Amino acid sequence: MTVDVLTHDEETAEAPTAAPAVATDEAAVTESASPSSSEGEPTPAEEEAPKPKRGRPKGAATASTAKKTRTVELILTVTGTADGEWQAELKNGSKWVAKGLEIPAAAVSRAAKELHSDLSGPIDEVINQAREAQAAKVAALEAELEKAKQALAELDA
Repeated sequence: MTVDVLTHDEETAEAPTAAPAVATDEAAVTESASPSSSEGEPTPAEEEAPKPKRGRPKGAATASTAKKTRTVELILTVTGTADGEWQAELKNGSKWVAKGLEIPAAAVSRAAKELHSDLSGPIDEVINQAREAQAAKVAALEAELEKAKQALAELDA
């Protein structure tokens, strides 16, 4: 909160423009701090207190010591299917670097383990589900192949 001390002459000259901009609690402080006489001479407190400068100070004192880091935005999207097929896409800002690259599931699992354990758990679950689905598919195809071999053997006999 700032307190402005005005003389009676300054109050009457600036009253129409300054009064609406001052908050009510600041206005009470301003009115009680102003002298009741209309002499127009500044008080000793006003003579000693220099007015603060507005804006930021200029010069070497304002040089920032914060290290400015350059960030690069790369977006890597890895997509997997229930069949265990994985693809990767890489985007640098708004420019596509690579799109639709096929990646082995084992490489995805290794990369996830290297990045963070919170990533590797869910990814390994998806890979294991795909592995089980493929194993079931292989078993069904082997059973179908065995039936086809028996049917061929019966036709040859």
